[in-house]
Amino acid sequence: MKKSKVLMITGSLLLLTLFVLPLWNITLEAPQYPDPLGLDIHIDKLADGNNPNDVKNIDLLNHYIGMERLPEDMLEFQIFPIVVLVMAILGVLAGLTGKPKVYLTWVVIMAVLGIAGIYDFYSWLYHYGHNLNPHAILKFVDKNGNPMAYDPPVFGTKQLLNFTVHSYPASGAYAMMVGILMAIWAFVTGKKES
Repeated sequence: MKKSKVLMITGSLLLLTLFVLPLWNITLEAPQYPDPLGLDIHIDKLADGNNPNDVKNIDLLNHYIGMERLPEDMLEFQIFPIVVLVMAILGVLAGLTGKPKVYLTWVVIMAVLGIAGIYDFYSWLYHYGHNLNPHAILKFVDKNGNPMAYDPPVFGTKQLLNFTVHSYPASGAYAMMVGILMAIWAFVTGKKES
């Protein structure tokens, strides 16, 4: 079997690691929490990141400042597993064709899906931080007395009140990125092989 085919098939199969590895991680550090709180975002659920009950504790904190509860079920948790499985299958089929243009098409589709996923994540965080319950126990206002909204970071580190929030890709995202890079490598190798 040609090297490009092996690269393409192997790269696309790496997507299947998303069924067991977290895609993203959000960590909250604060003086009152010696062990930071963590939230692992999987393609089908939210899970404790650093300690047992992290999701529950983050929910309690959010309740005090008026944020909605973390969702146990969302439309994305139903759609993402299907998309990942379909893209893995399409990647294997692309590899079997042995055609570099098909490999590149797969990479472009993955890039579009990645951009759409990041936008969805941003929209979710924006909604989550800007639709605060006006009857919350704790109310935070800016220097003009206007209610504050929260902008949790999509990527990077940000200070939110006394919390330092870190938001970065997790192991599943890195496995997916390696898979996409392997598909690009397959495209380049396939061009040389033809």
